[in-house]
Amino acid sequence: MIEIIPAQEREARLEGAGLPVAAIQEFLRDWASFGVAPKPAAATLRRDARRLGRLCRQGRDLLERLPRRSRRNEREKAAGHALVHLLADSAWRFFRVYRRPIYDALTRHGARSLRVEELAWQAADLLPGILPSRAELAAESERMQMDKDGLEIHQGLLVSQLLSDRQIGLELCASMLRPTEEALERLPEFQRTGKVDWGTVRVEARGETGYLFIHHPRYLNAEDDETLGPMELACDLILMHPGLRIGVVRGDLVQHPKYRRVFSAGINLTRIYQGKQSYLFYLTRDMGFVNKMYRGITAVPGAMATNFEEPEQTLEKPWLAVVDGFAIGGGCQLLLVMDYVIAESGAYFNLPARKEGIIPGCANLRLTRFMGERMAREAIMFDRSFPVDAPEARVLVNEVHPRERLDQAVEDCVANALGSGMVSAGGNRKAMRIQTEPLDAFRTYMATYAYEQAFCHVSEQLVHNLEKYWNAKERRL
Repeated sequence: MIEIIPAQEREARLEGAGLPVAAIQEFLRDWASFGVAPKPAAATLRRDARRLGRLCRQGRDLLERLPRRSRRNEREKAAGHALVHLLADSAWRFFRVYRRPIYDALTRHGARSLRVEELAWQAADLLPGILPSRAELAAESERMQMDKDGLEIHQGLLVSQLLSDRQIGLELCASMLRPTEEALERLPEFQRTGKVDWGTVRVEARGETGYLFIHHPRYLNAEDDETLGPMELACDLILMHPGLRIGVVRGDLVQHPKYRRVFSAGINLTRIYQGKQSYLFYLTRDMGFVNKMYRGITAVPGAMATNFEEPEQTLEKPWLAVVDGFAIGGGCQLLLVMDYVIAESGAYFNLPARKEGIIPGCANLRLTRFMGERMAREAIMFDRSFPVDAPEARVLVNEVHPRERLDQAVEDCVANALGSGMVSAGGNRKAMRIQTEPLDAFRTYMATYAYEQAFCHVSEQLVHNLEKYWNAKERRL
């Protein structure tokens, strides 16, 4: 979260790092005088955006005068921290006042439906200097995570403020439930061939069942920017295919002395440590394909964009997860949106958020429904693992079978589900969500998640944890 730097400390912190006094005084003077119009409008947005953009450039110029973040002494770290948080405070106040004018400008007053990542990139064009461009983030990705000063924080602050407005936030959530353009284009191919392979993810149609296989063997089927798009495309294709009535998610084969298959190792920690993993991944993942598995996709264009008081108009299908080996972190999060889970005997699931230093997606929102708050806190904050054979795991896992029986168990489960006709599957899912997680509850959670995760993603503690618990210094992409 944003640290409020006391007035009496600001100048001393910056001067203590040996930064030029004149540049410090100019920055702090402009920072103190920056304010936003009491009645925001398009004209004042442009004016205040220019002022904030100039202030952000001043602050980042000072940051560039410091050594790389990992090489700073204590005084230089204090100065860098102060600059990042002073800028974040100004940006937060600006986004709070101008979230509606910004959103209207980007969507042409709601005429266009934009995804989170589309909003972020177009907002960077609208608000230069305040939000990072693709080129700026590409250049920053050449740095290790320990050397980043948080360009992406302002993306999180903007999205958090947009989600904090109920109407804007619900429209944004609905936009993320639209089928992707690429999925719409590739649907005929999928219907014709029954297969699409993106390398890191593949999808197959077998009879009336769609199989989504995570295929990232080098990283034990971990998720990252390379799997994110294909995962959502595969999800869309299964949901849109008129001949498929159920989806199955499974990790693909891996080359490992202990495991034949694994479900998922969670987020790719090596990419994070190396500075290659984007912040937007967190938002587009949970608002995109994970939420589509939970809620389905918008069945009628624009239906969910305006009629939020009416029943959800989504096209959805039941999902089955098959847990081979383990479901760590993000893999465990996927189990929370599944309708049925079959696991290999000896497998386990956990949420090692404490050892990673990040927020585990929507697990904080959903895990308590399954386990209760006390055990959920133990899992998330105290790193408890759950063997699937243990009684406590029964709240997430429906069946456990030895490895040689697993494939047959999946076939039997699918046959049983399809044999019932499944006419009411979508309706029952919607009826359950009314009390467990209405879209507005998801919106308010994601507003907090977008804000907090932005700071976790670039924290020193994250890097420290990766080195301490995951031997990150020795791993290579």
